[in-house]
Amino acid sequence: MKKQWCVYILECQDGSYYIGVTNDVDARMKLHAEGKGSKYVYNKGFRKLLRTKECKNKSDACKCEYAIKQLPREKKLGWFDE
Repeated sequence: MKKQWCVYILECQDGSYYIGVTNDVDARMKLHAEGKGSKYVYNKGFRKLLRTKECKNKSDACKCEYAIKQLPREKKLGWFDE
């Protein structure tokens, strides 16, 4: 069974946001918590997952990730509510 691709936003220990894509949210959050998910989160420290949104496929998830990263901080979380 194919897993659904999604885009996610998490909060780091310093309050900064990290946006990424995955097709296994639980496994990806476990990697972030262990400091193995990304260099950014490794350096900043994982706090918690804030939001996820399902996408059609990996390409769509990557496009959404890019779009979110272009937004100012105060609009990033709101993107997930649209």
